[in-house]
Amino acid sequence: MPALFLQEITAHLGVHHSSVRHFGMNGDVNGLLLMADIVLYGSSQGVQSFPPLLTRAMSFGIPVIAPDDPVIKKYVVDGVHGMIYPKHKPDALMRAFSLLISKRKLSKFAHAVASSGRLLAKNMQASDCIAGYARLLENVLTFPSDALLPGQISQLKQGAWEWNLLSKEMEQNMGIMDQNDSYMRNSSIVYTLEEELINSIDLRNASQNEPEILDLDIPTDLDWEILTQIEKTEELESLEMEEIEEKMEKDSGVWDEIYRNARRSEKLKSEGNERDEGELERTGQALCIYEIYNGAGAWPFLHHSSLYRGLSLSTRARRLRSDDVDAVGRLPILNDSYYRDILCEIGGMFAIANSVDNIHKRPWIGFQSWRAAGRKQVSLSTKAEHVLEETIKEETKGDVMYFWAHLDMGSGLSGNNDVLTFWSMCDVLNGGNCRTAFEDAFRRMYALPSYIEALPPMPEDGGHWSALHSWMMPTPSFLEFIMFSRMFADSLNRLHTNSSKITTCLLSSSNLEKKHCYCWILELLVNVWAYHSARKMVYIDPHTGSLEEQHPIEHRKGYMWAKYFNFPLLKSMDEDLAEAVDDGDHPSDMWLWPLTGELYWQGVYEREREERYRLKMDKKRKTREKLFGRMRYGYRQKSLGR
Repeated sequence: MPALFLQEITAHLGVHHSSVRHFGMNGDVNGLLLMADIVLYGSSQGVQSFPPLLTRAMSFGIPVIAPDDPVIKKYVVDGVHGMIYPKHKPDALMRAFSLLISKRKLSKFAHAVASSGRLLAKNMQASDCIAGYARLLENVLTFPSDALLPGQISQLKQGAWEWNLLSKEMEQNMGIMDQNDSYMRNSSIVYTLEEELINSIDLRNASQNEPEILDLDIPTDLDWEILTQIEKTEELESLEMEEIEEKMEKDSGVWDEIYRNARRSEKLKSEGNERDEGELERTGQALCIYEIYNGAGAWPFLHHSSLYRGLSLSTRARRLRSDDVDAVGRLPILNDSYYRDILCEIGGMFAIANSVDNIHKRPWIGFQSWRAAGRKQVSLSTKAEHVLEETIKEETKGDVMYFWAHLDMGSGLSGNNDVLTFWSMCDVLNGGNCRTAFEDAFRRMYALPSYIEALPPMPEDGGHWSALHSWMMPTPSFLEFIMFSRMFADSLNRLHTNSSKITTCLLSSSNLEKKHCYCWILELLVNVWAYHSARKMVYIDPHTGSLEEQHPIEHRKGYMWAKYFNFPLLKSMDEDLAEAVDDGDHPSDMWLWPLTGELYWQGVYEREREERYRLKMDKKRKTREKLFGRMRYGYRQKSLGR
């Protein structure tokens, strides 16, 4: 041990020079190490193998400081399992001590280093030992020609010692050490230091005219009371820190940790309240894609991974042993087969948006029809799913709509050289009346006069448009889209109803299309909303996962009708409709809007607040009357059995 190093370190740390002394090593190595806070190892000569002294110290959970010898650096990582310092550099050695010591005691960093070193010491050189024995057996044993030869030594897996198999031997060794303890104690440095410490205490007590016999350090009642108060204070502080951490935003972490935490929290619940395994796996995900289906015939086309969740439009046709969402149970209007048929898949979206916090608590939401899953060319591949998940993790800012099934408008109409546009394709799918119906519904929705254009322009730039309800977007954007869709669907429904009578469907050319009257036009509605509300539209190839922005926002200037699609306007219109429902001012007997979701406006909040205040005051009044009655007539217990 270089004495010069110790002198400079003690001077730097402000420790008295008499506090550092040199002792010769003897047999009681373990006893001396257990007294130490930090073990500094130094050797003037290079070491050929890992020092056993460091192995012992690390196994006792003591932070170690060692020189940068190659054999030591092979196992010990600087700052993780211990501290490594270059030889003949006192400054580096002082820096190592400064990191391990804080306010005259071991720092938190020192405890972390000691813990990592202890884990390393348990299995240190295990792989070398196993490889050595394997190499020995390989050289000694000869195998017959028909025997299966063992694998190469380089293929041995890194492992940990099975310490439980050696428990009996370790106990016997501990017994032998206890028997020899008396002999080792006679020549131990620990014994010498204890003798000096006791003598110094005796001299100090004698100089203060105190009894020579030391009092036993037995805790008093006051000590126990102080300890109890400290424990209560620490418990309260830990609870407060947990509450603060729960309210603070923090990184979701790796998937294994998220899944483990979710499982741990679910174990605290009773068996009757435990959730489905699929829902547990979705706990740490940022996205959930709902696959809309109606009937058992769609089951083979649905996915079973945690990224997807079924959304059934029929209570009787839900998959067994699954956590599929019952859209009919969440939105009673879907019990009516007429509305379930004309709304089709957007009716399931209305059901999800109805009290969405009770069922969907993830930042992203997506939808995919079972028809898209049935057509493999528009269903997301595993690679595309991975790209989608990684993209939304990296790009947390911005309002983006991703879609992977698009309208095929490149071939044009049969017998016609004209390329299909968005509105011409919509006419093809809706009996030739899409533009007329959309314009009339849009005009009625915003109460526009007849001389104002009411058909939003859609560009002919060759980009893709979404189809088959195969898209995803942030959950707040989804709720805004549903707000717009509910009002548009209601306006479209009023075009097809006359007071309480249902008129002929304007968007169909066959009986089957009449049954699903609004389905196609509502399926394309997301394109109009996303384009004119300035949402970024990105097409993801369902096979390769490549991303390509469609209809860039900078190219939409001069075409967007943003004034009709901004959130404050839609919110005010939604509140006006809710107030009309609250006042009983229904425009027709078949008013669709109140049946498709929640009703919120300021009056509802005020009425609920007044109702809570009335119940609170009524409870106080009853309590006061009961107290006055007891004061006047006394308290009498009612007779049992009457």
